[in-house]
Amino acid sequence: MGNDKLSESLQYLKSIGPKRAESFSSIGINSIRDLLFYFPSRYLDRSTILDSIKVVQYAIQGFEGEVTIIGKVVDSETHYYNKKQVFKVRFKDNTGFFECVWFNGAKYFKSVFNPGNYFAVSAKPVITRYGHLQFAHPDFDRLADEESSNFLNTGKIIPFYRVPKQLREANIGDFSIRRIVQAAVKDYSNFIEETLPVSIIEDKVLMKLPETINTMHSPLNYDLLNKAKTRLKFEEIFYFECMIAMRKHSISKSTKGTSFKVKSAPLKSFLKSLPFELTKAQLKVLSEIRKDLEDDKPMNRLLQGDVGSGKTIVALISMLIVIENGFQCAFMAPTEILSDQHFKRFTELLSPLNISVEQLISGQNKTDRTRILNNIKSGKTNLIIGTHALIESKVIFNKLGLVVIDEQHRFGVLQRSNLVEKGYRAEVLIMTATPIPRTLSMTLYGDLDVSIIDELPKNRVAIKTLLRGENSLHSIYDFIKTKTKDGYQTFIVYPLIEESDKIDLNAALTFYDKLRTGELKELRIGLLHGRMNWQEKEQVMIDFSDKKYDVLVSTSVIEVGIDIPDANIIVINNAERFGLSQLHQLRGRVGRSNKQAYCILVTKNELAVRSNQFNFNMEYLSTEQVEKNKSIIRLNSLVKYPNGFDLSEIDLKLRGPGNIYSTQQSGMPEFKFINIIEDGDLILDAKISAFEIIENDPGLNSEKNIFFKNVLQKNYSSSFFFAHIA
Repeated sequence: MGNDKLSESLQYLKSIGPKRAESFSSIGINSIRDLLFYFPSRYLDRSTILDSIKVVQYAIQGFEGEVTIIGKVVDSETHYYNKKQVFKVRFKDNTGFFECVWFNGAKYFKSVFNPGNYFAVSAKPVITRYGHLQFAHPDFDRLADEESSNFLNTGKIIPFYRVPKQLREANIGDFSIRRIVQAAVKDYSNFIEETLPVSIIEDKVLMKLPETINTMHSPLNYDLLNKAKTRLKFEEIFYFECMIAMRKHSISKSTKGTSFKVKSAPLKSFLKSLPFELTKAQLKVLSEIRKDLEDDKPMNRLLQGDVGSGKTIVALISMLIVIENGFQCAFMAPTEILSDQHFKRFTELLSPLNISVEQLISGQNKTDRTRILNNIKSGKTNLIIGTHALIESKVIFNKLGLVVIDEQHRFGVLQRSNLVEKGYRAEVLIMTATPIPRTLSMTLYGDLDVSIIDELPKNRVAIKTLLRGENSLHSIYDFIKTKTKDGYQTFIVYPLIEESDKIDLNAALTFYDKLRTGELKELRIGLLHGRMNWQEKEQVMIDFSDKKYDVLVSTSVIEVGIDIPDANIIVINNAERFGLSQLHQLRGRVGRSNKQAYCILVTKNELAVRSNQFNFNMEYLSTEQVEKNKSIIRLNSLVKYPNGFDLSEIDLKLRGPGNIYSTQQSGMPEFKFINIIEDGDLILDAKISAFEIIENDPGLNSEKNIFFKNVLQKNYSSSFFFAHIA
């Protein structure tokens, strides 16, 4: 009965009708249920409201934040100032007058602010030279007369809904949508069926769904509102984690993998041939991977490790185990230059073991490509290294046992799965040098087992990171010249902006010419940029590695994985134009030996001074302060923190998860309620509950779990994760 009622069209609700129902439908609200779940975007609380006398006092004291004030429109006027049309509205509250001004859009605003209407206005207050309290271009919300009176007298919390133009065109404004929703909640909230079982609600002390809906639309106080939000957050992440747990179970249980035997002789021989000892962290991770390979369940593991922590050698040892069992391995790199570097290094390290290594990338001539494809198909090639060329339909593996994907965030979900599906129940090892914060890791990679290399090789010296203004460039060049005499090599990086790589290419070329004929004319200087083909890039890197250049002028093309042991200075120009994660990756290009390495960030003089003076703690910075100081926080953080995991937490707060991993690449849904930056404890709690349920009853077939199954099938059947359940 309840479901039928809530599925009814909106047109039958009071104050809507067929025409308005069409407007609601255009923004995705078709049924009464949709309307009940159309929650306010924000709320107005009496405790945050000031009167005009108090705001004047704040403004005189130099208060720089925003305030909210409620007033009644007295009158308005339009006049011209410096040929610009200015629209001014005068308001009155119980203690005095204030005014709002707009320097454009006068025609629109004139139709909005009618005498006698009440508005809540939010902006930074200023006192004009005539002594008037004024707000320029404020945010505003219209209130009904009774709302204003009740709100100010009773302290009621007023909800505000997003009102798109489709609704406004149907004459549905702020208070009319509130009236429509309130009526729907009053008449239909008792038909809402619970979507969490009583056991979960009681165990987690959650608000029941009908009460949650009522509270979201008409909160009596902020404590109850927060409880309602917590209920919605928990449910959203709980079912998401259920799907991840089911996906993980389907991979590990329903698909039988290969049980590989670890042959100790070739492994010991290989480890002895290495010019270094593995760290404890590397050995620990290898032990975890070895257990996966020995088990007949397919490995599905994420290997995280900071720049230079030694992930690649761990991957190579893992591939060696698989190859010694008669299987092939595929190593997928994000760029051709990095693929080529891995190919050369792996070939050299594996040559004593008589293992065949091939590289497959675009741009190879037809004869070589045909030979390589035939060798892969016949099984003659043991290890295949390449870029996205590996997933092409012409690439047929003989017996693919392990897929290693480097810098996974650079490949889309479908690209990764296409490569994995080329193997017969292939093991999967995904690697990233981009440290992932705990909460993001839990949500993005809950279906993967995670290994972390949290230790750098013993002989590594911490990189010194310095922030300098552009007026220090002369002394920086002197420092480079001095260090070059000690055998140091230097990267000098100029920013690359995707929208304007042509301009940046010209900038790199310009500075390359200036440096080799000016400040650094006595040094040998090379040039590397994204417009070169991979063979040209490869030759430049070979020449740099062979010390034919003292300095390499480059764009950010060197960001990922290139390893030049004697390159121990990196100068990053216009550092404020790079993201925090990208800056950390660039810093990782140096410090690959036992020498002291230097990362010098160069920015505008004023920004460098402000950054060096800015001492911050992200926990205590307001959203406004973060927005205002993003560049400073990025630069300051890189100087302050050498550890990528510390930086990743800051980066997540600066950029938000959606900008770090797009939904297209990660398969990550856009959560409506959960905030994966702030709700870590709630996510972990929901994950533990979900995984425990699926572990004990993977098919959700028991009587107590059939409830979960019905909710999943009804509400999440089109989900990316649910679609992958076997």
